[in-house]
Amino acid sequence: MSEKVKFALYLPAEKKAEIERRYTEDGSRSQTEFVEHAVEYYLDYLSANNAGAFLPTAIQAVIDGRLGMLEDRIAGLLFTNSVTVDELAETFALVYKINEDTMRHIRSKRVDHVKQTNGRVSFDQKVRDAQRDS
Repeated sequence: MSEKVKFALYLPAEKKAEIERRYTEDGSRSQTEFVEHAVEYYLDYLSANNAGAFLPTAIQAVIDGRLGMLEDRIAGLLFTNSVTVDELAETFALVYKINEDTMRHIRSKRVDHVKQTNGRVSFDQKVRDAQRDS
C-alpha cells in the first residue's frame, strides 16, 4: 500500500455529517478509508467512459466468481453426460453390431432431428414415437 498524503477537503456540513454516520456501512474502519473507497469508485466510473458499461470492482468480482462456479458445474455435468452417452453407444454397438452405413444414416437423421428441435430431445417422446411407428 502506498503512503498516504494529507490534504484539505472541504465538504458541506451535511455531507460530513452523513460520512460520520455511515462510514462503517461498507466495512470502512475510518472516515478516511470511506472517502478513499468513494474516490476509487468514482475513478473506476470515470475510467469506464460509459456509465452503462460500469460495474464496481466488487460487483464484477462477485459476478466473475459466480460465473466461474457455474462454468465448473456445467463442465462437470457435461463430463458425466458424455460418459453416460459413451457407455450407451458402446452398449448399443456391442448388442446390435450396427454397420457403418446404418451408423451414418442414423447419425444424419439424429443431426437433423436435433437441429429441428433446437437440442430439446426427450427420451419420453422417443419412446412414444417408437410405439406409434411399430
